[in-house]
Amino acid sequence: MAVGWLGFAVLPWYGLDSNFFTLSWLLDGYPFNGDVAPALFLVLQGEKPWLAPMGMLLAAPFLLWGREKSDPLFAALLIAIGAAGFSWLLFQGFAIGLQGFQFDWLTALFGELDDRQFGMGYGALLTAGAFLFLFTLGLAGRGAVGGDVFVVGSIGFVVAVVSLFIFMPIFQMLLSALITEEGSYSLATFFAKLFSHRLWGLGCLAGGSRCGVAWNSLFLAVLVGILTTLLGLIFALVVTRTGFRYGRLLRALTVLPIITPPFVIGLAIILLFGLSGAMTQTFAELFGVQPTRWVYGLPGLLIAQVLAFTPIAFLVLIGVVEGVSPSMEEAAQTLRANRWQTFRTVSLPLMRPGLANAFLLGFIESMADFGNPLVLGGNFDVLSTEIFFAIVGAQYDQAQAAILALVLLFFTLSAFYAQRFWLGRKSYTTVSGKGDAGVHPHLPNGLKYSVYAVAGAWAAFTILVYATIFYGSFVKLWGVDHSLTFTHYVKSFAIGWNEFGIHWIGSAWSSFWTTITISLISAPLTAMIGLLTAYLLVRQDFAGKEGFEFGTMLSFAIPGTVIGVSYVIAFNVPPIELTGTGLILILSFIFRNMPVGVRAGVASMSQIDRSLDESSLTLGANSWQTFRNVVLPLLRPAILAALVYSFVRAMTAISAVIFLVSARYDMSTSYIVGRVENNEYGVAIAYSSVLIAVMLVVIGLMQLAVGSRKLGRRGREDPQSAGWRSNVSLPARQQPAFTGGG
Repeated sequence: MAVGWLGFAVLPWYGLDSNFFTLSWLLDGYPFNGDVAPALFLVLQGEKPWLAPMGMLLAAPFLLWGREKSDPLFAALLIAIGAAGFSWLLFQGFAIGLQGFQFDWLTALFGELDDRQFGMGYGALLTAGAFLFLFTLGLAGRGAVGGDVFVVGSIGFVVAVVSLFIFMPIFQMLLSALITEEGSYSLATFFAKLFSHRLWGLGCLAGGSRCGVAWNSLFLAVLVGILTTLLGLIFALVVTRTGFRYGRLLRALTVLPIITPPFVIGLAIILLFGLSGAMTQTFAELFGVQPTRWVYGLPGLLIAQVLAFTPIAFLVLIGVVEGVSPSMEEAAQTLRANRWQTFRTVSLPLMRPGLANAFLLGFIESMADFGNPLVLGGNFDVLSTEIFFAIVGAQYDQAQAAILALVLLFFTLSAFYAQRFWLGRKSYTTVSGKGDAGVHPHLPNGLKYSVYAVAGAWAAFTILVYATIFYGSFVKLWGVDHSLTFTHYVKSFAIGWNEFGIHWIGSAWSSFWTTITISLISAPLTAMIGLLTAYLLVRQDFAGKEGFEFGTMLSFAIPGTVIGVSYVIAFNVPPIELTGTGLILILSFIFRNMPVGVRAGVASMSQIDRSLDESSLTLGANSWQTFRNVVLPLLRPAILAALVYSFVRAMTAISAVIFLVSARYDMSTSYIVGRVENNEYGVAIAYSSVLIAVMLVVIGLMQLAVGSRKLGRRGREDPQSAGWRSNVSLPARQQPAFTGGG
């Protein structure tokens, strides 16, 4: 109620701009103007009488003063107040168009409007939140989900924001799939475009040059999903199961591709393997063969996407591999299983949740990627680039873009349900409340050397690609003038001094500071919502759970291009008017990247025994305390994965950003794309190199802030490497006495 009255009586009801942060609406004092006045002021002035019902509903809970919460009237009235208030707030917003009321009875009731509808602001936001949580509090009072206020409120919050910022924009976008060129709706036109030969043709199987765009995307995504999962598992095993001394360096090297801005990996591959590329020319001179354009098409796309998306699989799998209980592996060895049998029959099956989630994310990322296909696609057309050209090309066929998005959505949701079918209902719990003093056994020698060979080769290739990127940032003009220069860095990041202090002269500074600010704001919010959603999916049972999970994955299954366009369509006009603000960028990042936090949390939480939660609840803690003090500390790998991924994705996103940036909020990726379009490759690569360095520093700080998960003796020094002959613990009186600081 306090939050509701703060939004209704104090904060501006209309207008989402910087006046809230500068408090100009308060410092200017009364009388308020129409753009920043609170709802209560507007009602008392008689300007917006349709806002009055919300004030009366906010006052209604005072009728419950002195009643016990167990009173049935208490819960029933809260449900009625919350539902009525939230519904009326949305209705009055959408019932007022730019030209006035949408319904005649509203015009008859409140009269003609003197001005247009304004976008709702912070006051409306807080009031809506108050009504929502009054509603969920009433549901908990009626016994929903065991009467747990935290759980019911969390479900209500996630459902509300997912519906508003995922379902509503995408629904409006996909609704346009039925629109014809004349502006009418036609199923015949829809099906004609849906089953077109360009989309589903199989000419390549009959000796033709091309297959349909849908089959190209599916084939590429399956290959990328398999290869990224295998490579992610290999790197996770090298770091955790081989005694590799340089695990931290390998982690940083593995994460490099995910922190690379768009187009840069594609440009580096072209500089290396293109028709005039360094490696292509060297190979041609050594073996006397004619250089070709082999890198354009499926081969180049596969290399670029596997290089770019392997870190996602690694971030998901590292926590899962570490989470496998050493006690189970030791039990297998006690029963005379060798290390290969233990790995194949015990360790690997317990990693299935991570493997399934890693494949799913790699598959979806490949489907949604359009930066690499734009640079390297050649004649190998995929759905994401077709959607992009349908929207921004000369044809501007919004219906065609929506139909292509539907096909892409079908593929990604099919992969999602195939993953669930593969996992089944088996239990993968390995972290329980019991003592665990085990240490992970090393891989068998044959497997160990195999993963070393693959990881070493891929690491060497990654180093080659990034050496090319780094070198290219200092070259005047690649392929023409290879003399070294700092010109590209000076042009982008020059700093000067004047009478006011530091003067940011470089052309890239404005987009740089905007990108850093928005990324640092969106990353923790993304991780918080994602992990909260994972907790609800794994730990709670409630009606509509499958639909709930579907909604959380929907934004990730849609290309960023479609997300950007759908946000413009949905939020370009009142009542939720966000276009041109920094908030629309933050929201697009949160709900575009939230599924990574969800999947990482689900994979890690599947290994944590529910008995830990139950023990906490038995000892008197509520669900919020249990989630904060018991579950979250055990989810540190998932927290780090969600933070890192959401931060770097906000720093490097391009597909949605190009539709949402404005003159005031320009992002680094749109700046880089502009330089690429102007053939200023040196400036683009120099800017990208600076972003990579900044992201590495921030990721290191995130690692320090989150810390590592402590499970028994895991993560401590390997007893074998310390000279111990046995894992058997001696009684206290038989332990050798150690002296000194060791």
